[in-house]
Amino acid sequence: MSKSSEGRIVWNHSTHLDGLIPILEKLVVYEGIRTITPAVLSRSRSHIPHLKLKVSVPIRGGFKLIARQGKSVQEVFIITDLTQAELESAIADIL
Repeated sequence: MSKSSEGRIVWNHSTHLDGLIPILEKLVVYEGIRTITPAVLSRSRSHIPHLKLKVSVPIRGGFKLIARQGKSVQEVFIITDLTQAELESAIADIL
């Protein structure tokens, strides 16, 4: 993957999962990623000890990701030209 500094992170929420923002800042520099928007933060029953980022479903122009840590879950929307496999590879490189 080549890197470029064209993408941006949309700051529309004041709360985020611990450690999520540094990962998104590394992800946004990948070429093909235009916009990253952290969205709804909620609670789950299960406990995930370490931050996990998973591609959930395709959306128009990109993908919805699910970030999980502890009992918290946060949706993250990524507008990108990357395929799902390329995005998963970029996430794996960062994590």
